Amino acid sequence: MGEDLKYLSVPLPENILKLKWGGRFEDCLKAIDRRLMDDKTSDVMKNRLLYEKELLQRIPEQYPFSYAEALKKLRDNIADFKDEELKELWESDACEWIFKDGEVYFHQLFYENLIKTRPQYKERVIVKDEYAKNNAKMLCQNVEIMKANGERKLRMHLKTTIRFKESAKEKIMNKKVRVFMPLPVLYQQMEDFKLINRSMEPVAVAPADYPQRSIVFETIYTGKEEFSTEYEVTNRTVYHNPDPETVLEAQPSFYLGEELPHIRKTPFIEMLTKEVVGDEQNPLLKAWKIYDYITSHVMYSFVRSYSTVYDIPEYVASGLKGDCGFQALMFISMCRCAGVPARWQSGLYATPLDTGSHDWAEYYVAPYGWMFADCSFGGSAYRDNDEERRKYYRCNLDPYRICYASEFQHPFVMPCDALRNDPYDNQVGEIICDGQALLYEDFDTVYELEITE
Repeated sequence: MGEDLKYLSVPLPENILKLKWGGRFEDCLKAIDRRLMDDKTSDVMKNRLLYEKELLQRIPEQYPFSYAEALKKLRDNIADFKDEELKELWESDACEWIFKDGEVYFHQLFYENLIKTRPQYKERVIVKDEYAKNNAKMLCQNVEIMKANGERKLRMHLKTTIRFKESAKEKIMNKKVRVFMPLPVLYQQMEDFKLINRSMEPVAVAPADYPQRSIVFETIYTGKEEFSTEYEVTNRTVYHNPDPETVLEAQPSFYLGEELPHIRKTPFIEMLTKEVVGDEQNPLLKAWKIYDYITSHVMYSFVRSYSTVYDIPEYVASGLKGDCGFQALMFISMCRCAGVPARWQSGLYATPLDTGSHDWAEYYVAPYGWMFADCSFGGSAYRDNDEERRKYYRCNLDPYRICYASEFQHPFVMPCDALRNDPYDNQVGEIICDGQALLYEDFDTVYELEITE
């Protein structure tokens, strides 16, 4: 099993789906093994089932809270929280959950997601966190600066370190590990990269413009090795304020196709795009209509790992929820259905407040070229009733970004002989040992960031 992810677009047999979503994971694995041993099973289905065996082991651990434990967490952290409130949140699918052996279990970030997206609960939190308020203030200030100056340039100095948890150390001790640590892709807003330090001599370094760039370390792990990079890079972000009246009639034909399994023109996505875009012919206004629909209809939601969702745009479009990357993939797929070139960009959202993984989209309209759309930031502005900030993010980004990928699900510069922890992106590092990827639960990625302007 490698990186040929097109097999994830193959539908699973219904009996396997029933067992899976009923939380009968052991029985589901047995049913898969029976299918794999059946001579009538096609090679296409076998490949799909082999992927499923791996993914089934990744789902349950992401949902640690039983119903009772979730209720206790909410009572402990939200003033006067009532039992019927959780029942309503669960029934309306406002909290991410699955069945385990017929019992409801909630996602590991269900509480954080609730506070992030629903002001009525955020206001009742017993111990207040001012991050969201301070972050919104910083972004509003950036909009003012960008509009006044036309561009903004920030110099980022970042040290990134991977630290293994004790449970992971036991698994990899005295074994060969291959570590892929991300590096900035030098294109668009990224420039002037300088690698200052690294924890050991790499076995490979991807070229500066490689679509999913990484530096690769390989060693026998003895418990003493540290994996880290330290670099400087400049983000030079230019302000876009395109006029629909000046859009050219002739438009390019690149970045309009499908990239299975997640950039797809399914009947549902095509029909939804037609409903949203209507009779509009201007490609800029098409992209804006799609952006406006997503930011006003889709609720931000932390999700299980991307590898365990098989059609991300339809997941978002049907459930009207998803995180930053889910929303970006829906935007890209709908734009391509509408004839507007669109592509992926991702990396870090790196600010004086915090540093973490983030995804967004680009779309192309002549004569303006590539512009940005960050649907999750636009949705946050929409929920804050900040229309100016919402409109800003339909063409622009803030400069608090370090871009690690210019293409979705692009292979690494060296072969990866396992299903990666994240087969579509690499923002926190990817570790392979004995043909298996270490998961997010196995390690922490620590950032030390300095920003100068």
